[in-house]
Amino acid sequence: MTSEFVARESFHTDHSSPLRFILSHIRRHPIFAVTMVLGAFSNAALAAAIPYYIGVGFNALTEGRGLDALGAAAVSVFVSQFFRATLQLMRNFSAEIFAQRIERDVRDELYASLLGKSMTFHDMQPVGEIMARVTNDVRELNLMMNPGMNLLIGSGFFVIAPLIAAPRMHPDLILAPLLFLIAYVTSQVFYLRSLAPVTQRVRASFGEMNARVAESLEGLQVVKGTAQEAREAAEFGELSDKVRTHLVAQGDIEARYLPMLLLGLVIAVGFMHSVSLFQQGLIDIGTVVAYNGQLMLYGFPVFSSLGSFSQVSSGYASAKRILDIINTETELDQNTAGYAGDSKGAIKFEGVDFRYLTDDNEILHEISFEVQPGQTVAIVGQTGAGKTTLTKLINRTYDVNKGRVLIDGVDVRDWNMARLRSQISVIEQDIFLFGRSIADNIRFGKPEATLEEVIEAAQKAQAHEFITSFAEGYNTVVGQRGVTLSGGQRQRIAIARAFVTDPPILILDDSTSAIDSATEDKIQKAIWSAAKGRTTLLITHRLSQIRWADHIVVLRKGRVVAQGTHDQLLASSEAYRRIFARYEAPERAPHGGD
Repeated sequence: MTSEFVARESFHTDHSSPLRFILSHIRRHPIFAVTMVLGAFSNAALAAAIPYYIGVGFNALTEGRGLDALGAAAVSVFVSQFFRATLQLMRNFSAEIFAQRIERDVRDELYASLLGKSMTFHDMQPVGEIMARVTNDVRELNLMMNPGMNLLIGSGFFVIAPLIAAPRMHPDLILAPLLFLIAYVTSQVFYLRSLAPVTQRVRASFGEMNARVAESLEGLQVVKGTAQEAREAAEFGELSDKVRTHLVAQGDIEARYLPMLLLGLVIAVGFMHSVSLFQQGLIDIGTVVAYNGQLMLYGFPVFSSLGSFSQVSSGYASAKRILDIINTETELDQNTAGYAGDSKGAIKFEGVDFRYLTDDNEILHEISFEVQPGQTVAIVGQTGAGKTTLTKLINRTYDVNKGRVLIDGVDVRDWNMARLRSQISVIEQDIFLFGRSIADNIRFGKPEATLEEVIEAAQKAQAHEFITSFAEGYNTVVGQRGVTLSGGQRQRIAIARAFVTDPPILILDDSTSAIDSATEDKIQKAIWSAAKGRTTLLITHRLSQIRWADHIVVLRKGRVVAQGTHDQLLASSEAYRRIFARYEAPERAPHGGD
């Protein structure tokens, strides 16, 4: 399976089916699996000892053997249950560790898989739906193991125990337990078949609801700005009702749980059968008591399996949803054996066509141009001309549909993915900052960077002054997506982040659009200082930056309509003159007022 990124090579889990996926994770922790099973077996065996010794006690009293025999039976019960409690501590501890580790491993594997998916995949997936799978669905696998599988395995041994004990008392006494086992297994098969699709609908509807919540909260400013709170609340209510409806349907199936009826029948039939044998003189009173005590053990599997089977079914449905994500192949891969040299910064587009997989319309057509190492190239064009899309082909955010993009003469598809991207820094118009300290945001591309390197980068980006004005300085934690900072401050931090990584290729996607005129000159000088010695692609409408570029590429409706220097294009390209005239007047106005 192709993937842009793989966090750990040690997963090696089976993705062919939810069952095999679960079993492959169970095999990763064999010791805890074994101790859980042994604990469950000992629980059933030692629980079966209670009615046996009670029967011995009854015989001791009825046969007049005195209190010594009765006391011995009582001591036997105490000792057996002491060992049972000790072993149950081991079992429950193992089951909890087992479940927590499986949850951790599955979450690690799913997160690594998500990091490895292409942007095409993420463009089509609601964030809330993904979060539901990473959090709630993975948690369901934990609960499936404990208490789900823990109780299920334990109850299985409780079903078997009377089958072993009954014929030892009298061969005919196996009849009721055997009939119960057949009816119990049959009813559970039908129960799970009816429960499985409902639990899958529960998990799916929860994911839809979660996706809507995430989307609404992400766009809360728009919701409030358009006074649409009531509509959003109503639509969320509909999704919440959908979840409730499926949960009620699940509860309806659980309410008709047939083994509850079977429990009453087996106790009644077993009691009448044992009394009949007693009246015939084939068994004594102690055996009647012990046998019926054994049948009472069925209460545990019947009552516990109602919840545990539901939990297992929910966990299985969650495993299927998790596998749907993991098994979705991405069109890009790590290409770990690919070219991994040091880039000099030469970029070449050769007859490139591109369209998004979700759109039949081509965004770029026959794009061809070349950038020499250390050269600064401005990409200009009307909104929607494909400027940003073009730059995303360089670091393989997306792959071309036709033609080639080459760096240092090597097709980007033949580069080692990680090595390629480590040598390209992109500063986008929509700046994303993590909810961490300013220093951590600046050193994000180079975690080992020292504070001195961070400060130096911030100074070059003209960010040092405003950062030090905060009480916590570089330790100031910014809000999610950097909402506590102004647009210009976010962009300067992003520029500082690029300076820290010191890449041979720098892409600036209208990265100075939110910077005021008072700061623009300083920022511009910093950009040109950073551009020295590296290849720089500028997507900009700043005429001062366009003029300074070594080469200008003019895009119109996804095609290169002209390229050359500023003076050459003014003389030869009507499209460039229109773009230049469009931006020239707005840009002069603020400077004229200074």
